[in-house]
Amino acid sequence: GQTPLSETLVTDAPGSLRWFAVSELGQEHYPAWGNLMHSVKTGEIAFDNFFGADVWKYFQQNPEDAAVFNNSMSNMTAAVNEAITSLYDFSQFGTVVDVGGGHGGLITAILKKNPEVKGVLFDAPEVIEGARPKIEAAGLADRIETVGGDFFTSVPAGGDAYIMKWIIHDWDDEKSNAILRNCRSRMRANGKLILVDSVVPETDEPHFSKFIDLNMLVMTGGKERTETEFAELLAAAGFKLLRVIPTEL
Repeated sequence: GQTPLSETLVTDAPGSLRWFAVSELGQEHYPAWGNLMHSVKTGEIAFDNFFGADVWKYFQQNPEDAAVFNNSMSNMTAAVNEAITSLYDFSQFGTVVDVGGGHGGLITAILKKNPEVKGVLFDAPEVIEGARPKIEAAGLADRIETVGGDFFTSVPAGGDAYIMKWIIHDWDDEKSNAILRNCRSRMRANGKLILVDSVVPETDEPHFSKFIDLNMLVMTGGKERTETEFAELLAAAGFKLLRVIPTEL
């Protein structure tokens, strides 16, 4: 019979980690991590060296693997949505733009808890195609606009807040700066930027963020950042870091 631990691997169980386990411990991650020594020796991305393309292009060319990855991110989003929406007051905004929001789990949670707020879900066109049925199933098609595009080129305009969850850590400082500047140029006056990411301790104690930092080295060339590094990155894009809100997750 099932145990509480094995229940986490059931496809439709609340808080399921099935697709996350499949994606992170197998699929494209496994051979990329097997090539870790390439990153250690060169500083280059192990995934790109092994597959001959970056992970995002790989997902475009392998939609079945992309579906597993998107499902894994959706499952992980479900586990942290409550922590985010309970600790931050989104009711102050008229429109929240979720940049790189995948299948819309986070923006859906925000809007369900804040009935006066409207949302924009922005991601790659192929991801948005998979998101639309989920937005409709949540009964939010009239409050969430879905937009496909490339956040290195532009993002939707007119948001009071722009939120990015697990996006900036995918990229080095130069590419992160490009995304942040696009958000800065498109938001309304006095708009706010909200980043949901790990914050690496400034000290040397063990911390899960440091393992994820290695995963970024292997998979994308990005990195996890300390509070100081976030402040410097944001300042370079015209933002000022106002506060860091820790969660229990």
